[in-house]
Amino acid sequence: MKTTRTLATVASAAAALALAACGTTEEAGGDEDASSSEPITVTDVRGEEITLDGPATRVGVTEWNVAEYLVSLGVQPVGVSDISGFETWDTSVELGDDVTDLGTRGEPSIDTVASLDLDVLFVTDQLAGDAMKQIEETTPVVVVAGGDAADQIARMWDNVDLVAEVTGTTDEAADLRSDFDATLADAQQAISDAGAEGAAVAFSDAYDTGDAVSIRPFTETSLVGAVFSEIGLSSAWSEIPGIEGDPGYGLGATDVEGLTKLGDDTLYWYYTSESEGDVYTDALADNKVWTSLPFVEAGQVTRFPDGIWMFGGPASMTRLVEAAVDTVS
Repeated sequence: MKTTRTLATVASAAAALALAACGTTEEAGGDEDASSSEPITVTDVRGEEITLDGPATRVGVTEWNVAEYLVSLGVQPVGVSDISGFETWDTSVELGDDVTDLGTRGEPSIDTVASLDLDVLFVTDQLAGDAMKQIEETTPVVVVAGGDAADQIARMWDNVDLVAEVTGTTDEAADLRSDFDATLADAQQAISDAGAEGAAVAFSDAYDTGDAVSIRPFTETSLVGAVFSEIGLSSAWSEIPGIEGDPGYGLGATDVEGLTKLGDDTLYWYYTSESEGDVYTDALADNKVWTSLPFVEAGQVTRFPDGIWMFGGPASMTRLVEAAVDTVS
């Protein structure tokens, strides 16, 4: 996946957002009293057992989805990688003003991590070189799994539950799941009421290389595709032979010519950011293949709101669902 990318936030996260705004972690770990709790042992995606003295309150994170999980669970992270990028691509939660930038997601600053006296650092297996080994010399590390095209929603919840176990916020995680399930059920009903059940959606982002426009489909096996399926929408990408999602994140590849194979009734949805620019309204504005597509001529192209991290957690996916319902209503 390209690493530059991204109904209100679920109700149970409201208190978390309030804490985030003032940059406090005093209320983190709502299930247990960290000062008197027993040690916690978890097994991460590597199969490694990590034992902590109690629920982690001083937490760092290199991946944006995990940063989102933490804030939604009421735990304001001490350090996050590429804060500027996070605040561009994931506005579903708010980081505190005093959060320290850890460097890039693939290569966090070893010295910065060591200086923060963290209880734990959450990472994925995408760290470059021997960064993980160096970090583990000073800081406990829990590795969280990446995407899983076999079941993206289950993977999301497995990750949320792991983070909750480490931070003593399992009750908050249960609330997030309950609220999200209710959001999906409400959205499914709204889409049915709008007569859009089964509508074929082609969701994507796109890049202008200077020589050509490359389009990245979020197939039915992406997290976006899985969420859309839950609320009664179908993937238009499945109608095009040869477009298959990768086994991690369910992302495919095509070009403008490939879009001619989409059905006339396709709902074409996409996302970008102001900093990245809008390929569809800029680079393709005068592209005759694009402008002559039936769904373009019919005005069935929608840019989703900025700041929804399409690889994120329940907060981002709630905003995604809201946008989908708004678009078809």
